[in-house]
Amino acid sequence: MMHTIRDAGIVFRDEASAAAQKRMGLLIGLVQPFVYMALFGPLLVKMLPESGPSAWQVYIPGLLVQLGLFATGYAGFGLIPDVRSGYLERLRVTPASRLGLLLGRVLWDVLALFIQSVVIVLIALLFGLRAPVGGVLAAIAMMMLVGISLAFLSYSLALKLTSEWLFAPVLNGIALPLMLLSGILLPLSYAPSWLKAIGSANPLRYAVDAMRGFFAGEYGSHAVLTGLAVVVGLMIVSATAGTRIFAKCNA
Repeated sequence: MMHTIRDAGIVFRDEASAAAQKRMGLLIGLVQPFVYMALFGPLLVKMLPESGPSAWQVYIPGLLVQLGLFATGYAGFGLIPDVRSGYLERLRVTPASRLGLLLGRVLWDVLALFIQSVVIVLIALLFGLRAPVGGVLAAIAMMMLVGISLAFLSYSLALKLTSEWLFAPVLNGIALPLMLLSGILLPLSYAPSWLKAIGSANPLRYAVDAMRGFFAGEYGSHAVLTGLAVVVGLMIVSATAGTRIFAKCNA
């Protein structure tokens, strides 16, 4: 275990050092959520009923999941050049832990997501978001678990495809329906029954519902408890599958 933690720490420092030279990338990653918040959020304020959670309590949790989907979900792009250049193959001859090599990358991706999530919440306060601090922190923590899952899955997909030209369209084909069927833009409670049925198979839908529950201060609600169970289960399955694929591809 200590061997894995040490190797993960080394990879994490390497990733952080490289990203420090590309701070602009982190800022650019905030542009899309900000545009959605500025140009789409005000529509919800006028459209959603005034009773119950505010429009910002409904929309910001979905926006955070959208941020995670496009940030950690596309993390595999950074692995493909390492695969193509033979860097990962050279690591095969070292005694480094396979789990540590992958975990270090995932932890950096999740830290970057955390920083971006905090910035989004702070900006949302200026737009009118009001939510309990404990609920916001719990929602961001859940977003980190979702980010871990998506990063593991993204790296697994990158190891299988190993080409940006193939990776991008395949990932876009997966990410778009996942986003629309999770109720990120509008709660699926407004959807017809057939769309709700399809959306029930999407784990991100439960994460969004649970985070909305946190933002509303409904910590013990069915949506929150169900979301926690689904997100933790997704993280375990994703980490296990990702580690096995990573180890197999470098065996």
